[in-house]
Amino acid sequence: MSLRDIGPVMLVGAGKMGLAMAKGWLSAGLPESNLILVDPSPSEDAKAFAGDYELQIYAEASGLLPNVLVLAVKPQIIDGVMEQLQPVVGPQTLVLSIAAGIDSARLARGLGTGRVVRTMPNTPAQIGKGITGAVAAADVTAADKANADALLAASGQVVWLADEGDIDALTAVSGSGPAYVFNMVEALAAAGEQQGLPAAMAMQLARQTVIGAAALMEADPAPAAVLRQNVTSPKGTTAEALAVLMADDGLVPLMTRAVAAARKRSEELGRG
Repeated sequence: MSLRDIGPVMLVGAGKMGLAMAKGWLSAGLPESNLILVDPSPSEDAKAFAGDYELQIYAEASGLLPNVLVLAVKPQIIDGVMEQLQPVVGPQTLVLSIAAGIDSARLARGLGTGRVVRTMPNTPAQIGKGITGAVAAADVTAADKANADALLAASGQVVWLADEGDIDALTAVSGSGPAYVFNMVEALAAAGEQQGLPAAMAMQLARQTVIGAAALMEADPAPAAVLRQNVTSPKGTTAEALAVLMADDGLVPLMTRAVAAARKRSEELGRG
């Protein structure tokens, strides 16, 4: 599926994630004339993006009829946004939503269409290294799914879920996951400082270690456990650190609690 064939794509909400996806679409071949930006309070980044591509940012969607409507707004305001968008949703419109916690049934009621794909991307989409979970409602056709997949794949990998009930767990793992990694970098740098390293050097070491490890994982298809073992010499320094991280009260139970908390919040957002 070529993005040139999809027709007008309306992005409602030109925030960081919405702009990241839009950049991916344009890079993957969506004509600039087929991208419609709607945001009543655009950021300076959004204005700069629009200027770079000679696009207009509309304050509202009135009179604009998209083939694909992408909802990239905060879940806390989505009901009001959907009410405003109802007039532009027609029989030709496929809806993609990246609003955390908002299920397909609520989207269908709010927009008056069952052609809904609920998605959850993550911020590495900004550099084409994201991963997006997606689930299609019952009224989504094979052609709709192909169009959605083409748009989502412009930002990285796509996984399709058979059960919408799994998307809250996916949100907690990959949607929120980049923040966990960034916090680990902060923690690793702070630990380096505690061992006497200058702050700037500790952060440089922590950042590049994670960047390098991620690049190695991308290049080497071996399981993460094998890659970990490859770094770990028996009775060496890494083994001593891993004995702490892999203890009964170590990283696994901590991450389990963190992911469970994120999933719970995703479910709460869905209930409104």
